[in-house]
Amino acid sequence: MATGLVHDERFFWVELGAYLPLGPLTQPFPAMDSPDGKRRILNLLRASGIFDQLTSLTPRMATEDELARIHTRDYIARVKELSEGYGGPVGDYTAICAGAYDICRLAAGGCITAFDAVLDGTVSNAFALVRPCGHHAEADRGRGFAVFSNVAVAVADARARRGLSRIAVIDWDVHHGNGTQWSFYEDPSVLTISIHQDRLYPLESGALEETGKGAGEGYNINIPLPAGSGHGAYVRTIERVVLPALRAFKPELIAVASGFDANVLDPLAHMLCHSGTFREMTRLVKQAAEDLCGGRLVVCLEGGYAPVYIPYCAAPVIETLAGLQTQIDDPMHDWVSNMGGQELLPHQEAVIERAAALAARVPSPRA
Repeated sequence: MATGLVHDERFFWVELGAYLPLGPLTQPFPAMDSPDGKRRILNLLRASGIFDQLTSLTPRMATEDELARIHTRDYIARVKELSEGYGGPVGDYTAICAGAYDICRLAAGGCITAFDAVLDGTVSNAFALVRPCGHHAEADRGRGFAVFSNVAVAVADARARRGLSRIAVIDWDVHHGNGTQWSFYEDPSVLTISIHQDRLYPLESGALEETGKGAGEGYNINIPLPAGSGHGAYVRTIERVVLPALRAFKPELIAVASGFDANVLDPLAHMLCHSGTFREMTRLVKQAAEDLCGGRLVVCLEGGYAPVYIPYCAAPVIETLAGLQTQIDDPMHDWVSNMGGQELLPHQEAVIERAAALAARVPSPRA
């Protein structure tokens, strides 16, 4: 079976407002989450021939009831009302343009589409090239360019409609996946793991000590890596934290919230990852999915704000999912991969080992 690709031109039609709040001495600047970088991913897939070897999946819009499994009705209504007018802010660093409501529903629904295709056996795994991103959106507000929590909406749908009892979400966006975390913080049926730059965004979430609450205690793992972490730290995190946690949890499906903003050129972070990092992380997680849940793996696009480079980080993820080896040559790989700091450093390993101790305590599945 082929790898599925969810895509739609409308994902590139959402504008997310000014990056900085307006003030007497604040010159306006457009949102860093521009359509260009994400569209360039699709362009590279087409130009390289990868696109023709994938199964195109047509997204549908999430319904209000599907959104309401994660978001409050009042918040959904506010997004819709602003969309029907001239747009406006829905949370910090997040404003929508006129007409954005249906496209944001399409992004959440696109992740549901990818989940369904994998669960139905239409494809072996899938990549959802959706926009805007979702993992920062909380129940009653948008945050960090996210309007609806796309992956969380899809996970909640798979639990409610498809009857899955254990789903794991791995978030390697460079910013903490706060929205996904808080959506399932008391839920033992969802294992949430976030690999992110320590105290970058949001400042108030993402600590090692946030491990879940009540019935969900032990099912949330944060790995707040120090700024300047590169290939060695990220691969070690997958090996020492993510894989043992997955083996303990035994998920029926694995979802990855895949931001590409941990790359070295990203203007909103301070990490050193390159295309090879994303390829290796995907290889390891794909193997885990094959070992644990019949290969059921869905990767959903999140952040990434270096338009020139994120296509070269996304392509190896999709190649790895599909088992393809193409002629795409990352023009910056030799430079970035040989930068100082790519190896695992002691202060990074100290954080990883603390997180590994949490992974070792992930509770076994309940009967």
